[in-house]
Amino acid sequence: MRYLKSLFTATLVGAAALLASEASAQVSERTLRWAQQNSLEHPQGQGAKKFAELVEQKSGGKIKVRIFPSGQLGGDLQNVSALQGGTLDLMVLNAGLLVGIVKEFAVFDLPFQFNTPQEADAVADGSVGRKLFDKLPEKGLVGLGYFELGFRNVTNSKRPITKLEDFQGLKLRVLQSPLFIDVFNTLGANTIAMPFPEVYTAMEQKVIDGHENPFTVIADSKLYEVQKYVSTTRHIYNPQSVIMSKKSWDKLSDEERKIIQSSLDEAKTYQRQVSREAEAKAIALLKEKGMQINEVSPKEIARMREKIKPVLDKYSKEVGEALVAEVNAEIAKTRGTN
Repeated sequence: MRYLKSLFTATLVGAAALLASEASAQVSERTLRWAQQNSLEHPQGQGAKKFAELVEQKSGGKIKVRIFPSGQLGGDLQNVSALQGGTLDLMVLNAGLLVGIVKEFAVFDLPFQFNTPQEADAVADGSVGRKLFDKLPEKGLVGLGYFELGFRNVTNSKRPITKLEDFQGLKLRVLQSPLFIDVFNTLGANTIAMPFPEVYTAMEQKVIDGHENPFTVIADSKLYEVQKYVSTTRHIYNPQSVIMSKKSWDKLSDEERKIIQSSLDEAKTYQRQVSREAEAKAIALLKEKGMQINEVSPKEIARMREKIKPVLDKYSKEVGEALVAEVNAEIAKTRGTN
């Protein structure tokens, strides 16, 4: 009996070793290229580094991820094209920037819909986020998960924005997204869509008066050197899509895909935590560097919401009212548990 038990144990150990050996054999030596707009120190970069560490660890050092931060490989839309062409493997970008490929991604950028990051998490990690990613493979992309950038606020070098009328005539850089252009034109600004790597120089040369981004991006990009005012509009919350070239994905074995996906799942949780902790530090740094930060009153936020209602209605119809209703239901469910 003891002999049979020992034999059984040895068989199990041998089988496990064989499975591990087979899994290892399915992992090839390769280096994946990752592009992003923010620095390695930014929460976006910290999430990328965590992902790279996990991939290397889980693959036994066979798969490495080389990160190209700070727009080294061009703007977001340029990087998306490179992913589709297979000359770039991975990237992270604002989910709404994918609207030119899948129009429904605009649902994440509908203004003033999220009150907390947790509400956005519920939408991104739930059925809505999955449905949007399911539309990407036919466009040459694979969605892996969502990081966060945070709530966007408006900066400029002219004046504090304390009321709706203060937008009038300001030259504001916005994302290369029709929704962003329509929102800020409707608020009274003169919008200029441009890739983020061009923003600092455009501010320095007075081509633009300001822009809008989360506090962490403003601080990380040292925009306090060329901007004076930050107004807490918190108008749009940005989940960020981590996407992969389908051409690159198709070259991976099942085991390699598991490594990539599980690593991103872990890195996503880490990145969101880092991002949320970093916001308060970014605000403190901006104040220390001389930026004036002003809260926008709930009354003025309500006026802004009312002003852009036609834009909201337009894009709600474009992305599909059923999808918008699904987002609202998820948000309501989250609010009900808080």
